[in-house]
Amino acid sequence: MTPSPSAPALLLHASGLCFARNDEPVFGPLRFDLGPGEALLVLGGNGAGKTTLLRVLAGLLPATEGEVHLQGRRVDREHLARGTAYLSHLHGHKAELSTLENLAYTRALQGGGGTSPGEALAEVGLAGYEDTPARRLSAGQNKRLSLARLRLQSAPVWLLDEPYANLDLDGIALVNRLIQAHLASGGAALLTTHGAYAAPPVPVRTLALGAQELPA
Repeated sequence: MTPSPSAPALLLHASGLCFARNDEPVFGPLRFDLGPGEALLVLGGNGAGKTTLLRVLAGLLPATEGEVHLQGRRVDREHLARGTAYLSHLHGHKAELSTLENLAYTRALQGGGGTSPGEALAEVGLAGYEDTPARRLSAGQNKRLSLARLRLQSAPVWLLDEPYANLDLDGIALVNRLIQAHLASGGAALLTTHGAYAAPPVPVRTLALGAQELPA
């Protein structure tokens, strides 16, 4: 009997994941998986811990309990930071540097496959702003620059906190295209959204924080 082909390894697996602040539980225990081509939408009201969860998965905060595996291997905070790309509420740019200089810095630190900083700027609609300091960009333009920086990272797992915030309809469509392309290339995305933009136009599973959290 011919053995069936093995399923692709999970990109992200969390088990018993908890976070507490000042001994007060914020979320958990959580158990969830993300495989290649999958998107997971984190749901929950204000204070449920959506942003905190993404920060834990990005390696920016230490989990109180539990473990995380990336591509089948248990990882610590350092390796979480290397294996995930995090888009937060704060754009994280160097205000005095130009858009191109900010992206060149990102590429030098994290690599970017075959995409150049100039190509990434053009892809997000910032062609012509190569020499513009980040401090002179609007909120929507800064979000686009953050998306260009995301494009230059080779991490298989994207962590997107309110990726549609501060964007017009063209920007929202841009986010959807980037997510679709990332999933089509075998990546995965975990995201939070609000308002009318409930989810990108891809098959999405949900993870509810709060009263409906999953058992460890």
